[in-house]
Amino acid sequence: MAKPHQFLNAMETVSYSSAAVRPAAAPTSTLGTVVQVLRLTYGLVPIVAGLDKFTNLLTNWEAMLPAGLAHMLPVSAHTFMLIVGIIEVIAGVLVLLRPRIGAWVVMGWLIAIAATLLAGGHYFDVAVRDLVMAVGAWALARLSAQVLH
Repeated sequence: MAKPHQFLNAMETVSYSSAAVRPAAAPTSTLGTVVQVLRLTYGLVPIVAGLDKFTNLLTNWEAMLPAGLAHMLPVSAHTFMLIVGIIEVIAGVLVLLRPRIGAWVVMGWLIAIAATLLAGGHYFDVAVRDLVMAVGAWALARLSAQVLH
C-alpha cells in the first residue's frame, strides 16, 4: 500500500508535468536586455528621424514623398513632412514610455512608409529596410507583453 507522502509526491509530479499548469518562468536577464535594446532603438530612431524633418541633416525627406501624393496634399510637402516629424517624435516617446503599445504604432508607421515608397516607385532599398524594421518593432511588441508586466 502506498504511503501518503508517496501519493503527494506523485501528484506534484503530475501537476507540474503539464505546461498549462506549470507557472510561467521569470524572464531571463538576456531577454530583458534584448527588450531594453529594442525599446531604445525603436524609441530613439523615430525621435531622431522626426526631429530631422525640421533640419534635413540626414536626408532631404521631401524628396522621398512621391510626386503624385505631394500634389494631392492640402499643404506643402515641407509642411507635411513637419507634421510627419511630430508624429514620429510622439511615436518614439510612446515606445520609450509604453513599449507594448508604442511598438505596434511604430510597426504600423513603418509599414505605411514602406507602402508609400513602393507606390512611388523609388527608394525600394529604404522600403525594404523599413519593412525589416517593422518586423523588429513587432518583436518588441510581442516580447514587451511577456517581459514588461
